[in-house]
Amino acid sequence: MSALTSFAVKLAAGRELDAAEVRAAAQALAAPEVPDADKAAFLTAFADKGETAAEVAAFAAAFRTLSVDPGLEAWAPQAIDIVGTGGDHMGGFNVSTLVTLVLACVGVPVMKHGNRGITSKCGSADLMAALGVDLAAPPEKLRRAMRELGFVFLFAPNFHPAFKHVAAVRKALAVPGRRTVFNFLGPLINPGRPAHVLLGTFSEAWAVKLAATLENLGAQAGLAVVGVIDDGRGIDELTTATVNRVRGFGRLAALNGHWRAGDFGLNQAPFADIRGGDVTANVAIVDAILAGRGPAGLVDTVVLNTAVALWIVGRTCRVQDGIALARELLLGGAVKARIAAAREFYRS
Repeated sequence: MSALTSFAVKLAAGRELDAAEVRAAAQALAAPEVPDADKAAFLTAFADKGETAAEVAAFAAAFRTLSVDPGLEAWAPQAIDIVGTGGDHMGGFNVSTLVTLVLACVGVPVMKHGNRGITSKCGSADLMAALGVDLAAPPEKLRRAMRELGFVFLFAPNFHPAFKHVAAVRKALAVPGRRTVFNFLGPLINPGRPAHVLLGTFSEAWAVKLAATLENLGAQAGLAVVGVIDDGRGIDELTTATVNRVRGFGRLAALNGHWRAGDFGLNQAPFADIRGGDVTANVAIVDAILAGRGPAGLVDTVVLNTAVALWIVGRTCRVQDGIALARELLLGGAVKARIAAAREFYRS
């Protein structure tokens, strides 16, 4: 009997795993010789019991040790990741990709960690690649990108080889719509280890839980957020079209509440403004935004997220203080020039 089988029995009885058991479970999940059936039974029992913040943090810590180090530690104390868990099935535009570029223009180092679309038509990796970023760039080129462009995109499959041994199980469980702890690990195991995180997720309960998880992992400062739509549905973004549940961690641990567009002098937008599409559609949306023709609610959402990120890293004293700067960088030509510079950088 594998260790995962005994852990599954414990979980089925409603008991939590301690840190040592989580580490053993992570090692077993990453092991090619452990049967997929044992992995599936464990992940199902874990989800049915309900993962605690301490358990998720222990899983993230374990998989961090199994990741490839890109050698970006010189930037980590000042850097931020803007990332979502996905899984909301709301068809939103890749807000965090544009926010990454705006922040790079103002000199905030960004370590964007992500993947191709799994539950969406266009993941962050899909849009970054369409904008000219080389997803296969080796670590030495990524370090040059941090110096010359101010941001990197860390394509998750390049840095988490252990995940390939659970990929088939995750895919099989996803067919009937089963989520597992792996749906939440991605944003928690950025191999660059940025000290700041703006993390979006699909439910209020998980926003609170992931804030506690990042607190346990020692993040310096950040927010876990969900854009609440109705009937418990949420989008893994901070938006001007929703009421936003926000929960702080690290230096911002006291923050616990709800934000609306009007709190920051922005107009409430229709949800249609922040919808995206496939890669072709989202590239067209980027072009429209940079030409001053983008949906007003989406422009304001990118601006708001940028202003929040500037506040998280300590560049401003209040979120409101970054609104005008973010808008100028987004619409004034700086982001367009940064995209052109990225295309040239990765071509050379």
